[in-house]
Amino acid sequence: MAGNNCMCQQTGVLIFSCSGSSDVGELSDLAARKMAKCGQAKMFCIASIGANIPEMIESAKAASKLIAIDGCPVACSKKILEQAGFTPVAFNLKDMGFIKGKTKADDESIEQVFSKITGGKVEEADRNTSGGCCGS
Repeated sequence: MAGNNCMCQQTGVLIFSCSGSSDVGELSDLAARKMAKCGQAKMFCIASIGANIPEMIESAKAASKLIAIDGCPVACSKKILEQAGFTPVAFNLKDMGFIKGKTKADDESIEQVFSKITGGKVEEADRNTSGGCCGS
């Protein structure tokens, strides 16, 4: 397999990110997109869960793991998933030292968030099939 979907369907991991209007919301979104591009998870729409769209809820129920990345302590992504009855693996950028209003959503920050969430590890199978940034 090659391309952006290589490992997403196989792993069954869905990632939901804050895409809020602040710098940390942007950083949460960009880190999630990097994880998806690298085959670590498939990005999924948090708004569809909050809107209680049945097809999207069913897709989330079928996943093996749900990851929530939030930019600030309000933790909207985590709370939306919990209110829908899910128990996500949750990450908050504030806990990683990123401060709302004082954070650059640049490549260095994206890499820091990505490394903290993935543990800095990408399995060999992922690197060999991702075709994305993790394979380089």
